[in-house]
Amino acid sequence: MSKLDLKREYKALYSASASTVTVVEVPRLHYLMVDGAGDPNGSAEYVAAIQALFSLSYALKFALKKGPQAFDYTVMPLEGQWWVDDLSSFSYIERSGWRWTAMVLQPDAVTAALIAEQRAAVARKKELPALDRVRFEALTEGTAAQLLHVGSFKDEPPTIERLHAEIAARGLKLVGKHHEIYLTDVSRTAPEKLRTIIRQPVIQA
Repeated sequence: MSKLDLKREYKALYSASASTVTVVEVPRLHYLMVDGAGDPNGSAEYVAAIQALFSLSYALKFALKKGPQAFDYTVMPLEGQWWVDDLSSFSYIERSGWRWTAMVLQPDAVTAALIAEQRAAVARKKELPALDRVRFEALTEGTAAQLLHVGSFKDEPPTIERLHAEIAARGLKLVGKHHEIYLTDVSRTAPEKLRTIIRQPVIQA
């Protein structure tokens, strides 16, 4: 049985340096997504979104593994887009006004029909409040700059500031939404060892 490793397939997108900002080209990719708002810390809405995303992602994996193509792959890590409606009021400390999209990358073999089938199957087994809110959508970020942050989420601001400063120094400007890729499992990793790719779409200034 063949097994696809999407992290290896998109190595440049799922590896980053903690010391050097890299610029990558992000193609059109398909994700399961759930939207929400507010501070994610201690948020039942955010937890429900993650539970729904991974329950459906694993159901899709096992459905494809048992299918006629006998196709297998590794479920990808959680990712998130973060923004506020008024960028001038953005604060790393006051998060009540944050908006977010939690998402998990899917392989090309995943289709809308398969998602509908597996969503119904998951719903029969588990009560997941956010399951009906999961959508399947393509995202094309294009050119983006990224930097690895090692440490707790609360310590991200200096890393983000470094990334933004380097973007400006290269004659680029920010477009689109702040994007984070959580390479480590927060429930199993000490805060100081968390590894998060900080990504920001850019264009020429």
